[in-house]
Amino acid sequence: MNTPASNTLNLLGRLGLAALFLPAGIGKITGFSGTVGYIASVGLPMATLGAILALVVEVAGGLALVLGYKTRIAALVLAVFTLVASFFFHAFWSMAPEQAFVQQLLFWKNIAVAGGLLVLAAHGAGAFSLDGRQRA
Repeated sequence: MNTPASNTLNLLGRLGLAALFLPAGIGKITGFSGTVGYIASVGLPMATLGAILALVVEVAGGLALVLGYKTRIAALVLAVFTLVASFFFHAFWSMAPEQAFVQQLLFWKNIAVAGGLLVLAAHGAGAFSLDGRQRA
């Protein structure tokens, strides 16, 4: 259904999701060496390339969500990125119990975010978006 209320909720949802990715991507730019070190600390190879890829996905994907541009593709890319990052950076199952609780919360939060992104990928950006203007 394409009503003003559903389009408004879609826009608010896109902005909420972008609020997670844009600051994270910008933080990776401003703290690039720390990001590289963090990626390397979990044993991933090519940490510098991984940091560049992560910041591009987060900034470009976040902006795409805000603008509603190529939203389905951006949401799919961000969902896959979020799921992959969750398994490497919030692996609560391999941590000491005193560390596992917070990481478990972060892991399941990311699963929920990925779920929201998949819904957005399925239904698109709505009328209040660049995608919606191209259809009109």
